[in-house]
Amino acid sequence: MKLLIASDIHGSAKYCKQLLEAYRKEGAGMLLLLGDILYHGPRNPLPDEYAPQEVANLLGEIKEKIICVRGNCDGEVDQMVLPFPITPDYALVFADGVRIYLSHGHREAPPLSDGDVYITGHTHVPLKERCGYLHLNPGSVSLPKEGSAHGYILYDNGRFLFKDFDGNIYDKIKV
Repeated sequence: MKLLIASDIHGSAKYCKQLLEAYRKEGAGMLLLLGDILYHGPRNPLPDEYAPQEVANLLGEIKEKIICVRGNCDGEVDQMVLPFPITPDYALVFADGVRIYLSHGHREAPPLSDGDVYITGHTHVPLKERCGYLHLNPGSVSLPKEGSAHGYILYDNGRFLFKDFDGNIYDKIKV
């Protein structure tokens, strides 16, 4: 099963539309969101086309295909507006025999084993490192930092592909 993994939309309707277009184009079965969905936060500038209610409505179109963990900018009021649940702090997904842990990344990592995959957002900077387990970060959908692209990770058959919204693969790693 293909999984599209993204983080840090921060209320940008512009980039949420691009994310959903990528989701459909990739033929992903699930959209895994790593938090910071609606609010831009006090440390971030307003993203392009800041429209949190529109983002909630757009994501509502595929609400049954979303697994979402809470980010540091997601509050109780966000959960009242979003048409899908936000799990507190962590989620676990199994794909092709791989254990994939999801977190926003602003809390400590859960206990992980060799071979596990831990995917976080929060920093707005893509990351790929092995430390017994595989730690990945897709960067940010709307507010990328350190010169990184607006993008996501596509999981497909044991491979994680880092992609920008033009569909270009700029990094990859196999489990």
